[in-house]
Amino acid sequence: MTETVTTIPAPIPTTARQNRLPTRALLGLFLAGFISILTECLPAGLLPEMTRTLGTSVSLTGQTVTLYALATALGAIPLARATATWRRKHVLQLALAVVAVSNALTALSSDYTLTMALRFVAGLGTGLIWPLLGGYAARLAPKGRQGRAIAVALAGTPIGLALGIPLGTLLSSIGGWQLAFYASAAVTALTMAWVLAAVPSLPGQPVETRIRLSEVLVIPGLRPILFALATYMIAHNLLYTYVTDLLSHVGMSRQTGWVLFTFGVTSVLSVLVVGANIDRHLRTLVVVSTVVFGVSVLVLGVVSGVPILVYVAVAAWGFAFGSSPSLFVGAAINATRDAADIAQSITITVFSASIAVGSFLGGLLIAGLGTASITWAALILLIAAAATVIAGKKRAFPTSV
Repeated sequence: MTETVTTIPAPIPTTARQNRLPTRALLGLFLAGFISILTECLPAGLLPEMTRTLGTSVSLTGQTVTLYALATALGAIPLARATATWRRKHVLQLALAVVAVSNALTALSSDYTLTMALRFVAGLGTGLIWPLLGGYAARLAPKGRQGRAIAVALAGTPIGLALGIPLGTLLSSIGGWQLAFYASAAVTALTMAWVLAAVPSLPGQPVETRIRLSEVLVIPGLRPILFALATYMIAHNLLYTYVTDLLSHVGMSRQTGWVLFTFGVTSVLSVLVVGANIDRHLRTLVVVSTVVFGVSVLVLGVVSGVPILVYVAVAAWGFAFGSSPSLFVGAAINATRDAADIAQSITITVFSASIAVGSFLGGLLIAGLGTASITWAALILLIAAAATVIAGKKRAFPTSV
């Protein structure tokens, strides 16, 4: 059986040597993605301290994460279309500047309303960054290596997810929650400098070649990809947003740091494994990711009282999830080809909206049915995702090109 080859119908710049990835440029894109998701997750590890400063409840302060994701979801498509003709590097630098300034001002804020407004603006910055990364990486890579380039560029997302909460907690213990936001702003500024020096400037999309959103949504295969992505990401955020409550429920609250470390390590390992194989085995990797994630959630639900099995399940979860953004974005690019740019913005909208929905739905489930309910809700969603992926062997996740 021949597996899917990730192909991008875009010109290869002269800066990319044949069969060699432009490592320095891809590192700049990786850092941009890392900063985006790190900024989004940062408050989750700072909630008690931020709550005291802002004079609100933990649940209200937690909405700083939800609002950020919502802003990214709302902004991704209109901002991508508004800047489609701009040079890609200029868009990326503008977006990073918005995130850097918003983070610095958030550290200075002691007003809840102002903080929420700044988080919304920062989320809009991310709404510009994420739709850029996959297509930018593909255009920088030599032919036949686009999938690996996408995996490298988008690896910042799972690593940022894995490290966002523990990094925030660590920095808060050293110098307060404000230090975490100052540090994020500083790293963003350094990323801007790296992008300026190392990332080639590519042209935007000419107006006459732009495709309408309605035309993209009816492309065969795209809607199953978006459905699978939504169910997968909502399931992840049901669990990850409330991982502290979940671990407390199974009597492992004191091991939260180690459990998150395990998740992070296997997420990074996933990036390495998927990056080496995505160009030849995209379908197989997506199927394995959804099935392994589902099995790990089942283990968490059935044998959650056994610490060693919890670690095994979380390790499998991290390995399954680690490169999922690369897999779904790669599938969307394959399915849409000439409409890949707008398809990526749609994919990012679904991705970000799923983060907000997962966080919100998880809170409702815990309040109404208890912590254990989020595990079973996540499992139902993953069964739907896996069924969609497995069934989409013709267009969405094809077995052959």
